Order: sequence, then structure tokens, then C-alpha cells
Amino acid sequence: MATTEPPQGCGNIHNDYFFLCDTNAYWGIILEALAAAGAIATIILILVLLCFINKVQDNAKRSLIPIQFLFLLGTLGIFGLTFAFIIRLNEQTAPTRFFLFGVLFALCFSCLLAHALDLVRLVRGRRPFSALGLLIMVFGLTIVQAIIAIQYVVVNITALKKLHNVMDPESQRDFVLILIYVFFLMFLLCVVSMFVFCGSYKRWKRHGFYLFLTALVSIAIWVAWIAILMHGISDLGEPSEWNDPLIGVTLIVNGWAFLLLYAIPELCVLTAPRKPGDYPQENNTCQPKGMKKTYGVENQGYAQEDNTQEENTGSYVPYSTHFQLKNLEPQQEFTIPRPKTRPSPYQGYSGGKDIKK
Repeated sequence: MATTEPPQGCGNIHNDYFFLCDTNAYWGIILEALAAAGAIATIILILVLLCFINKVQDNAKRSLIPIQFLFLLGTLGIFGLTFAFIIRLNEQTAPTRFFLFGVLFALCFSCLLAHALDLVRLVRGRRPFSALGLLIMVFGLTIVQAIIAIQYVVVNITALKKLHNVMDPESQRDFVLILIYVFFLMFLLCVVSMFVFCGSYKRWKRHGFYLFLTALVSIAIWVAWIAILMHGISDLGEPSEWNDPLIGVTLIVNGWAFLLLYAIPELCVLTAPRKPGDYPQENNTCQPKGMKKTYGVENQGYAQEDNTQEENTGSYVPYSTHFQLKNLEPQQEFTIPRPKTRPSPYQGYSGGKDIKK
């Protein structure tokens, strides 16, 4: 397939890039058009997500925005990685393929798995994970695949540089083996998302359905392309020539499945107002519990008066007095006594002394 003469539609470029412009091998042009369209759609969704941040009223959905942003970044990387499979296999594209393929999908499935674990708590009326907890969970799950890919690339860097144009059967087997952890994440996502359907708060089950459908479609896509990659496509000619188009189609189909089955439906309900049936009554995990009844001797006189008042009125008056008022009988008329004057002891005293004669 490698020729020195540029094919129709290509100019003076290296033969590794012929499939980007070769009108005879039209699969490269179709894949790059679909990948570019997916990348543009993903960028638009990222901008929409950033614009919706201040409009999200639900704290549980607000905490999911960071991992949804990472998910869209991973999807954008998946569409961009398609170009590494349209360009021929060489010293530059081989490490990129073996490293980024598993890491990008591990990032996306880790975000979906973190969302599913958060829904398992919400659908049972429990407190959701915080945004920081979800980010730690996503990075912790993704770093495992990154370590696996880095170890393989570092150990086999010399063998990868010797690959030219197509992968040999041994490199194909290695390419599939380093993706076993991604398969584990997909299977775990499918199982966890099914537990979302067992909760009491039904509105969150719709989000669980998006996750379950995304996991199910992704598993079907991966089983199909791995089976074709390992057994070859004998009807179309040399099997190795169709490995790159096959993986490129897988990237595009799975990327669009991420957008159509999860990203777009989640953005449509992101700003939906919070409803009373989504959570326990007033978030009872944060509110004080009901007052415990204290056992002691109550004043029966007050209790009897309360019962008498409720029976007479037929309804409870919250601010009524606990004492029954009695009609006071009018008292008899009375007059205010006035003080009486007392005779002065000096009355008749002339001020002189009596002289006895």
C-alpha cells in the first residue's frame, strides 16, 4: 500500500498521510469527516455545559459537572485519536495508539461508573458523593489503565518502533490484552447501573437507564471489533489492511454512542428544577430528627383542661390559654371612706401659764 507517487487528491506529502486525502481509498476521508463532526459536536456540548453551571439548581447534579466535563474531554480525545489510525502505523503513531486508546476509554468509563455509584446512593435516599470524591474516584480508576499502558509502551518501545504500516498478529494480541481493564470497567458499569433500578426514588432511574444503555451498546461494539480484529476479514482481502479502518470505525461509533446515549440526554435534564419526590423529606440526613418523648410525671390538671377545651371547641386553637376563665359575679357598690378629723390636743390653749392666786 505504501507508494511514492501521491494518489489522486493528495499533493506532495509523505505516504503515511495518503489516507487522509486519497479519493480512491475513500474510507479515510469518511472517517476523518465523521471524526471532525464528532469533535465539533463535543466542543459544542462542552461550551453548553459551561454555560449551564450557574443554572443548575440541584446540588446533586452540580456535583456531577466536573466528571461530566472530564467525560466530554475524553470523548473529544477519542474522536481525535481516530486520526492516529487513519495515518499509517509508524514510530510516532504506534505509541500513541497503544497508550491513548485504553486511557481515553478508561477515563470515559470511569466517569460513567462514578455517576452510576452516585445514583445508587441517590435512588435510595442517601447523601450523594461530593464533587471532590467523584473526581478522586475517576482519577483513581483511570490511573490503573495509565500504569498498564505506560508499562507496556516503555517495555516494548523498541518493538513498536519497528512496526511499519500494519500490526502483526503478536502486536494485535498485545493491543487487546492491555484493554482487559477497560472491559472490566464496562462490565462493572453495566452491573452497577442495574442496581439503580432497585431504589425508591424513581426519577433517578432515568439517569440509570442512560448509563445502562451506554454500557450495553459499548460492550456490543467492543465484542464485535475485537472478534473481527482477531479473526480477520478474509472476504475483503488481506486482513491486516483493514485493521486500521476497523479500529477507526470503532472509535467513531463508540464516541457518537457516548454523545447520543449519555451526554446529550444528561444535558437536557441538567437544569431541571428539583422536585420534592427526588429526595427524602427536607434531606432528613441534615435535618434534626423528631424530638424524643420524655418520660415523666405530667401535670394532669393542665392535660385535663386541654382535653376539655378541645372537646368544647372541636378544633385546636394553637394560641389559646390553658386556663378556663370564669365569669366573675358583680360585687356590691361601695364608697371610699374619707378620713375624719381628730380634735387637736392644743385646742383652747392660749399660750400663757396659769397663775394660781
